[in-house]
Formats: sequence, C-alpha cells, structure tokens
Amino acid sequence: MTTATHHYGLTWTDRDGVPQASAGAYAKPAAKRRRKALKETGCTRVEIVPVKPGELPELPA
Repeated sequence: MTTATHHYGLTWTDRDGVPQASAGAYAKPAAKRRRKALKETGCTRVEIVPVKPGELPELPA
C-alpha cells in the first residue's frame, strides 16, 4: 500500500498590500506553521493551496 504525498503552497498579501505566493511546496504541517508565521508578521489573506509537484501557487487577486 502506498501513501499519496500532498504538497501545499501559500498565497498572501504582505503588509504593504502586495500579493505574494510561496516559491516552494510544503507538507501540510509545515504549511500551517508558515501560515501562522505570516499572520504574526501582519500579512493578510493567508491561504494554504494544494499544488502539484513542480507547480507554484497563483498570486492572489
């Protein structure tokens, strides 16, 4: 039996109002920690989004 690996990216708006997206993929627990860290620094609209290996998340509108 194999276990499927899921990858997640993050999108957010930084404190200056500029949309950002992560340049790497995270496992779910790591993505949650990164989301928390971004929120603590004042970033808004922080979202965890599923991505395929080698894919980057789209910038938020």
